[in-house]
Amino acid sequence: MNRLITVAMAACLFPALAGAQPQPDNSTIPYLDLNRYLGTWYEIARFDHSFERGLDNVVAEYQLRDDGLVRVTNSGWKKGKYKTAEGKAKQPDPVNDPANLMVSFFMFFYSPYKVMMLDDDYQVALVGSKSPKYLWILSRTPELSPDMTDMVLMEAEARGYDIADLIWVDQSENISTLTSGM
Repeated sequence: MNRLITVAMAACLFPALAGAQPQPDNSTIPYLDLNRYLGTWYEIARFDHSFERGLDNVVAEYQLRDDGLVRVTNSGWKKGKYKTAEGKAKQPDPVNDPANLMVSFFMFFYSPYKVMMLDDDYQVALVGSKSPKYLWILSRTPELSPDMTDMVLMEAEARGYDIADLIWVDQSENISTLTSGM
């Protein structure tokens, strides 16, 4: 009887275990100079999620507020309409875990914002969250060189993210604006 129960339990658990995906490595970089990170970032690629679905020419702007928090302004275009979301970010542990921020776009509900990769010049970042469903590639320019793109993709893949799920953000309007000098 005990053997029958054990076999039945194993049969029930096996499909769940077989389908379980390992959690990607979302550990943060050891040091983040928040003042250097502030400014404009263009969204190069992201995983699909409802709050950005259909947005193109996406830009994130980070500015230090008087109260020490960071003003977060995300903007982009969806079906010819300009969309913007205002939020705030904070560093819960700026000394021991400076690249693990918390971001809120609604009242006091915060979500993890994990800077997982950042080049030495603060020009390209790989950002994740607590959940493996969120991943962003950000750049100070609206397009990346092939070498830089390969470097960031290799980092994401090495961490266990499925880079085939990335949506490449159309930045053509931002590229056009920058090249026309406007």
